[in-house]
Amino acid sequence: MIRTDTDQVRDFGRNQEAIFDFYTCPGPLTSTGRYTPYMDALPRDVPGLVRVVQGLAIHEYMASAYGITVPEERKPESHIRSVEEMLGRILAIDNRPLTIPRQPEKRLVGVCQHFSSLMVAMLQAKGIPARARYGFGSYFNPGYFEEHIVSEYWNAGEGRWVLVDTQFDEIWRSKLRVDHDVLDVPRDRFLVAGDAWSQYRAGARNPARFGIFVGEQRGAWFIAGELVRDIAGLNKMEMLPWDQWGAIPRPGEQVGNDPLAYYDRLAALSQSPDASFKALRQLYIGDQRVQVPPVVFNAVLNREEPVAVAA
Repeated sequence: MIRTDTDQVRDFGRNQEAIFDFYTCPGPLTSTGRYTPYMDALPRDVPGLVRVVQGLAIHEYMASAYGITVPEERKPESHIRSVEEMLGRILAIDNRPLTIPRQPEKRLVGVCQHFSSLMVAMLQAKGIPARARYGFGSYFNPGYFEEHIVSEYWNAGEGRWVLVDTQFDEIWRSKLRVDHDVLDVPRDRFLVAGDAWSQYRAGARNPARFGIFVGEQRGAWFIAGELVRDIAGLNKMEMLPWDQWGAIPRPGEQVGNDPLAYYDRLAALSQSPDASFKALRQLYIGDQRVQVPPVVFNAVLNREEPVAVAA
């Protein structure tokens, strides 16, 4: 049987519809759970949702720029994984509607994952396909690509996926002198992990420039770990940036030849997640090296933790 161009277009349309359905439906960690009714009052436009998230969360490493010091008893908030638990904590601190910006000292203490996950959850609540992307931003520390997590949503009007950095409000943009549109981050300013890995493997990037400024942890092992987290994120398991499991190398670990080929495959799949959607799903379901287990290792707290979802 000869397949025509029309057949191919029809297949692509069905595949794209399945992709949109998948990324519009919340995952275990982006489900708003008991707080779903709170989503009704939120704006539908992306800039409006960004402003809402910025009024609910504060990055623990940037708190001083807002004139506050994070109390010790509030620091565990940055280890919350599920959006339902994040919303519960936000409302426990200040039970006013989510559309009302909190004072900095009354915002959820988090990191990039919290901004990204909240944004993904709110976009999905408005029927907009969205997913978390793990990678590296060039706009934190000149000359380096720092580990970072952003949101990616489907812009139906333009027919493309757009990266949005919800974390970057006016204070962040001023402090870091960001000169690009944080609502449409250029893909050479934020490299998804697969792009970072492929550029390193092609000799175009020095892996020592990729990592995180905390402890100066950098290298190919760090890119490989971020690649596994991006695969998990593309399968709707949005983990903390310091969560470790399966194929994520230990700090400073040398990546040998066999693992190199394995990470090459992960990078190829994650660089074009729509075209590779079926393969990405099959990989995640069938490969325990990338599949998030019930218990992961929290490298910051140096302990194993269940990937708990609020009941």
